[in-house]
Amino acid sequence: MAEVDVPLGEAVDGETADQGDARGRRLAPVVAAAVAVVCGALFWILLVADDQPNQTASTPLLDRPAPAASGVLDDGRPFELSRRKGSWVVLNFFTHDCVPCIREHPELVRFVEQQDALGLDGAEFYSVVRDSTREEIEAFFAERGGDWPIVYDDRFEFVNGFGVALVPETWIIDPSGLVRGRVISEVEADFLSTRIQALREAGL
Repeated sequence: MAEVDVPLGEAVDGETADQGDARGRRLAPVVAAAVAVVCGALFWILLVADDQPNQTASTPLLDRPAPAASGVLDDGRPFELSRRKGSWVVLNFFTHDCVPCIREHPELVRFVEQQDALGLDGAEFYSVVRDSTREEIEAFFAERGGDWPIVYDDRFEFVNGFGVALVPETWIIDPSGLVRGRVISEVEADFLSTRIQALREAGL
């Protein structure tokens, strides 16, 4: 079929080429503005979601025995989670340079103080370290305070057993060794203490 040249300004399907170009130029800013609005809204949603503490999440481990993971304590002694039965146990996964971990640290200090005040009824609290050296962790606590056992997950038994991909993440384990809660965001002291107390009162 022979090609047909359309002179500038001549109608194409009822619209001149000049009119089509003009309409395209008018629509371009509108489309760009719409894209900017959508991108801004998505960014705001992600930003707000990241700032929301105490976000719980489902897990296949809920109400099931916690993984029989083991690691090494900061003083060099072995740590086996299965041997902590008889106590409420809270595990907090973190790294020294994780910004949300740094933000939540004062809340963890408060939580440990709250549990210490309960004496033998208080929950045991452990920080599980991933992707940080002992020197980095020592500097972290020297700067920010906090006095509780640190578990080094050198063989990734905790990370793999609990399926932790991002930090911070906090898990609650009852005295019988069953998983009772999972928080996948920054956590607050009062939220943890209240949640554990509710579980106690429910007879779990």
